[in-house]
Amino acid sequence: MKYTTLPNTDVKVSKICLGTMTWGRQNTEAEGHEQMDYALEQGVNFFDTAELYSVPATPETYGATEKIIGSWFKKTRNREKVVLASKIAGGGDYTAHIRTGGFNRKNISEAIEGSLKRLQTDYIDLYQLHWPDRGVNCFGVRDYPYKTSAKEAEKHLEILETLNDFVKEGKIKHVGLSNETPWGTMKYLQMSEQHNLPRMVTIQNSYSLIHRGYEVGMSEVSMRENIGLLAYSPLAQGVLTGKYIDGKTPEGARGTLFPRFIARYKNEGSEKAVLEYQKIANKHGLTLTELSLAYINQLPFVTSNIIGATKMSQLKENINSINIELSDTILEEIEAVHKAIPNPAP
Repeated sequence: MKYTTLPNTDVKVSKICLGTMTWGRQNTEAEGHEQMDYALEQGVNFFDTAELYSVPATPETYGATEKIIGSWFKKTRNREKVVLASKIAGGGDYTAHIRTGGFNRKNISEAIEGSLKRLQTDYIDLYQLHWPDRGVNCFGVRDYPYKTSAKEAEKHLEILETLNDFVKEGKIKHVGLSNETPWGTMKYLQMSEQHNLPRMVTIQNSYSLIHRGYEVGMSEVSMRENIGLLAYSPLAQGVLTGKYIDGKTPEGARGTLFPRFIARYKNEGSEKAVLEYQKIANKHGLTLTELSLAYINQLPFVTSNIIGATKMSQLKENINSINIELSDTILEEIEAVHKAIPNPAP
């Protein structure tokens, strides 16, 4: 395993982060425990979850993943070996079963206390805002909602002050963002500096060979402001495993649970790109999965690569990607495909 630190901290984390959002829906508690056992044995010390999980979000599965992690901590007593990240869910129609009212002091406090109870721990190492508490064009939506967003104001200071209270109590160690925009990220950094409040150290965002939109604005923020990317969906909902090529949809594939999300990756441009990347992988004796994950692992603005899997065989292949070094020749071939078919997914 390879390691780095969460930016502006001394917290050592693996370059592979274990994603957990299928536990409690596609994976049983026993399978979740098995994956955590294996990941830790391989040197993965960074786990990511959220109160929203498992997904798709329903009242029945709310908090299920955190409960599975909590039961594993209780059984194994491995809490001190893990850098644990979790998130508070933002507003939206599909989270109305969790709460309403957005990111205010009361809701943030209830969310943190609830996560701590389910996780059976006294603290969370990295606590993140799952998505902005205002209208933004994220999750594959290209058009900025200017007609409504002008009337919305995120309470950045109240949010940071509330998080700071929990930092002082020792219940959270560090804070981060998820699915934020360049403006939102800079606003939080500005408010932190002005008011001497906790600084956002990471941001989660989707990034893959066929979805490199992060490079448009956020990569510069990451590099210049030292806020690390935790790259999720690095295999583009499984599209970059090659299993959807030629219109195939394997039974039980994760993409079938997220038709809106996978639609952004399943189009003519994406399929053309995947086929070209498949050729590169075959040429150099790699699987398409290994090529895709190894590419992200070597990016300078990526702190960790969040990988998850419903099957142990997938998890093993994903973790093994950390051992693969891509030559300059392979990187040049990847860039040639990217230039020919730039950002095929929104």
